[in-house]
Amino acid sequence: MLGLRSDQRGLFEADHIYLDYVGKGTFYGFLASQRGQLFRDEEFSALYCPDNGRDSVPPSLLATALLLQTHDRVSDDEAKARADFDIRWKVALGVAVDEKPFAKSTLQLFRSQLVLHEKVRSVFRRSLEFARQTGYVKGRRMKVALDTTYILGAGAVKDTYNLLADGIIQVVRALAELEGKRAEVWAREHGLKHYFGSSVKGEAEVDWDNEKSRRAFLQTIVADADRILELARQAQAECPPGDTRRDDIVKAAELLGQLLLQDVERKDDGAAIKEGVSRNRIVSVHDPEIRHGHKSSSKRFDGHKAAVGVDTDSQLITAVAVLPGNAPDNTGALELVNKSEENTGMEVEDTTGDTAYGDGGTRQEFADAGRTLIARVPKRPNKAYFPKEDFKIDLEAGTCTCPAGVVTHVKCRLKRPRDGGGGSEIPWGFIFDARVCGACPLRSRCVASKKGKGRTVSFHPQEALLQQARTFQQSEAFGEYQRRRQVAEHRLARLVQLGIRQARYFGRAKTLFQLLLAATVANLTLVATRMGMMKGRVNHLASSFLPFLLWRLAAALHSLVGRSISFFQPIPTESTNLDFCRGFSARSLGHLYIVGR
Repeated sequence: MLGLRSDQRGLFEADHIYLDYVGKGTFYGFLASQRGQLFRDEEFSALYCPDNGRDSVPPSLLATALLLQTHDRVSDDEAKARADFDIRWKVALGVAVDEKPFAKSTLQLFRSQLVLHEKVRSVFRRSLEFARQTGYVKGRRMKVALDTTYILGAGAVKDTYNLLADGIIQVVRALAELEGKRAEVWAREHGLKHYFGSSVKGEAEVDWDNEKSRRAFLQTIVADADRILELARQAQAECPPGDTRRDDIVKAAELLGQLLLQDVERKDDGAAIKEGVSRNRIVSVHDPEIRHGHKSSSKRFDGHKAAVGVDTDSQLITAVAVLPGNAPDNTGALELVNKSEENTGMEVEDTTGDTAYGDGGTRQEFADAGRTLIARVPKRPNKAYFPKEDFKIDLEAGTCTCPAGVVTHVKCRLKRPRDGGGGSEIPWGFIFDARVCGACPLRSRCVASKKGKGRTVSFHPQEALLQQARTFQQSEAFGEYQRRRQVAEHRLARLVQLGIRQARYFGRAKTLFQLLLAATVANLTLVATRMGMMKGRVNHLASSFLPFLLWRLAAALHSLVGRSISFFQPIPTESTNLDFCRGFSARSLGHLYIVGR
């Protein structure tokens, strides 16, 4: 059943006794001040049985613990330890000093429920509602900037040999579970024991400089994979439908089959590693959803992409999404804008992005939805010939004027696909007369084809939108949007500080949970700091240790001039400059007592 926190505060709760000691201006003090306001237990009632069982740990307390875990970037074990023994966490949670508020499994189960029921989105929206309630956000319209950054996957990325071995192990575990045996025992009975070592590739006696030796080793692994897939098919036929063990076998067998298809090429003389990289290649058995990705031409990663929408005026993160690592940055851009309106209740005036959002397809999608998209048109490769931008295309008149001033009305269908998505759309283009181009003094700078052919200029399906964008990005008003776009980059940097560069969990659903919590903490700390509920981040060590040193120096000077000081006189406990020392034991602070003469 749903456990509820009492509205009445306890006399011996940590936030009542130690709030000033921890600091009202800290994140812990801020959460303590928002107890019962930021989260209400009733908001999580759908996760609990309404009329059966014992009372649960109050979900508002567990939600606060998840924010603390995200803010401090600690593991579940460390989160449990801090809730039990860290006075800052006890103040933030509002529990007694000697209380151990939850078990690690309780926190994990609550997280699983939030992921399963997508309830974490309501936690994120609460940060936006808090911004409205405090008066930080007052308007009803906003400008949104979009951007992405990469997230390194949690699964181990391996080469083809070890990847296939991991796939074989997954099928072995599923088949062993069906027969009620340990996986190692089942593997030994079927001649697959060597796959359960530290590394099938590292333990193999293979001459890696010899291609034939490498290929023979691969063919051995492929033969084992084919054999165990046949055993999996037989087991599926014998297992009744609806049995969860059958589902596990199907899932493991499908994964192994996919690994074989993407990495292995079947030839007449046996299996060989496929040349090139398959599209949408699985790179980890433990986290099959991570992908090879490129944030830029030189930066490669294995994982996911975090996409964010940011209100450029308030700097609040208004929507987030986790994309496959190999997805274009503009994937789901319009959905992010729609989610921003849904989460905030505000209307988006216009959307700003970098060149990744400036292609014709994304512009058309926004135009069809009646939305304004401002992004720089992607530049063309720097070549020795006149680029398309040097030609004047009049869409109304249907003409194209070259740099030499020649005008053509001739249109043709180009054979090259230009839709950018691997499709077969054949666009229109303008073609100039070969005789005119042959006699033109600018031919060497304009035409790359052989003699007898004229210059061809492609006509983009979204040419009108691209022309409007090129014109606008030459104006002074475009500079303001460039500055606004930087706000999204700053908020991404804040999310990276909160740990999203490395995924903590397997799968995009749980990684989205991590991203949403990080965005919640980023929004709360931003609003609390701007509204005076929190102080900016300072060097607490220097700010508290310097007054202590000055106090010790003054005490030493007093002793030198002969002032009478009692032996082992303790430091005044009412001093607010000694917060640095109060967390230590009395034994470790023995040197803080002044020895009189």
